[in-house]
Amino acid sequence: MNEVAAALEAQIRSAETHWHLGSFGVVAEFMRDVDEPAAFPGDRGLAAFTARGAMRLEPMQDLTLFAYETAMSRAATWSQRVALCLPHEACHMNRRRVVTELGLDLAAVRADDRRAILFDLGLDRLQVDACVRTSDVRLIDALRKSEGRSLFDVSNGAMMAVMTASPHRVFVARFGRVEVFQPIPAPGGESPRGPHTHVLPKLMRTGRTHAADAPIPKGLTPCGGFAPPHPLRDARGRPTPFDPARHAAFQAMLDRFGDGRLVSVKRAAAYEEHGAGLKPLTRHERAAARVGALQRGLPA
Repeated sequence: MNEVAAALEAQIRSAETHWHLGSFGVVAEFMRDVDEPAAFPGDRGLAAFTARGAMRLEPMQDLTLFAYETAMSRAATWSQRVALCLPHEACHMNRRRVVTELGLDLAAVRADDRRAILFDLGLDRLQVDACVRTSDVRLIDALRKSEGRSLFDVSNGAMMAVMTASPHRVFVARFGRVEVFQPIPAPGGESPRGPHTHVLPKLMRTGRTHAADAPIPKGLTPCGGFAPPHPLRDARGRPTPFDPARHAAFQAMLDRFGDGRLVSVKRAAAYEEHGAGLKPLTRHERAAARVGALQRGLPA
C-alpha cells in the first residue's frame, strides 16, 4: 500500500497527469494547466483542487494499479494509462436507479462545499455513483420533486433543471472522488478544457465496465485511472519532441504494474525479435505488438 500511495501522490502533484473516475459512458475527468494554481490538502487522503475541479483518493487495501499501453487507430502513436482497479466483488457502489437526495456533502474536498446538498442522479453504474451538488434553492426544489423517478423519464424535469443550473458534478468510487466545478457545456458542444464529465446513454446501454481495448486482468474492475505525461504529446494531445525521461518513467511503471506477457510481446516487436514464445496470440497481445512497432527506433 505504501508503494501504491507513493505512486498516486507523485501523479497527483504532476500538472500533466490526466485523471478519470467512473464507468463506461459515465466518467468524470480531472486535469489542470501547468501554470494553474492548485492546492493539495492533506487532511483527507491524497487530494488536489483548483478553481475548476477537485479530486481525492483514499488508497484501500484491495486497490491495484494496472499499467498498459494501447495503439491509437487514428494516429501513428499510442496511449499510456494506469487503471485503478478493485476486485469485482469489492467495487460495487450503491447502484441507485432514481434521483435520490443524500444530504450535505460532508466528504467534499473543499470545506466550503460541505454545506451544499448532494443528489445521486440514479444512473445505476456498478463502480461509480454519479451525483450533483448544489446550494441553489431552485435546483434543490426541482430535484426533490424528481426524487424516486428516473433522470431520463421524459415527464421528469430533473435533467433540464441540472443542465440549466449547471451544478457541481461529483462522481464517487470506493476509493475516492472527482468533483467538477466548470459549467456543463451546451448539448452538442465540445468538452471544455480542464475538469469535465461525460454521461453517454449509448455507451451506458452496453453494460460494459470499461472499453474493450483495455487489457484489464480477469477478476479486476477499473474504477478510474490516470494517464501520465506522454513522451510524444503534450497535455492537449499535440505532438512534441520525444522526451526520453517520460518514456523511461512509464516503462518502469509497466515493469512494476503491467502485464509481463504483454510487455514482453511489445518489446519483442519493438526490437523485431519474434521468438516462437513471443508470437502475439490474443487481441491484447496483437495490440501490444502494434505498440511495439510504433515504438521501434525510440531510444531505450
